Amino acid sequence: MATFNITINGKKQAVDADPSTPLLWVLRDHLKLVGTKYGCGIAQCGACTVHFNGSAVRSCQLPISSAADNEITTIEGLSENGDHPVQQAWLEIDVPQCGYCQAGQIMSASALLKRNPNPSDSEIENAMNGNICRCGTYTRIKTAIKKASNSEIA
Repeated sequence: MATFNITINGKKQAVDADPSTPLLWVLRDHLKLVGTKYGCGIAQCGACTVHFNGSAVRSCQLPISSAADNEITTIEGLSENGDHPVQQAWLEIDVPQCGYCQAGQIMSASALLKRNPNPSDSEIENAMNGNICRCGTYTRIKTAIKKASNSEIA
């Protein structure tokens, strides 16, 4: 076990964990931030997506030792009241069906819009590639991203 200093959702925290523990399990088991979901465990489905220094990454394959001294944002930290433009667009377009993948989808979409506020269809498809939705709401996801791109992204 080792102690790692991490900044999660703007809050500095010390976490005792094995250095190889994936960030996903530190978030869920140590810090009780359960919005980030476990999907496949091999970084292929996107359910565990968080922001790592502003970029969308799969937390199931990122060891806590690599996350130390970096800025991590989870779905809980994206906005204080669920009012981020992507979250608002998700609700307005009625994107989710089962909802399991949505935190990862939203985190990938918000990272895209942060770096590219007006993405093309192909840029959206490329950025969202690897975020799997078993319910197949991809058309609504793209529509919501386009809607959010017309808002000011924080």
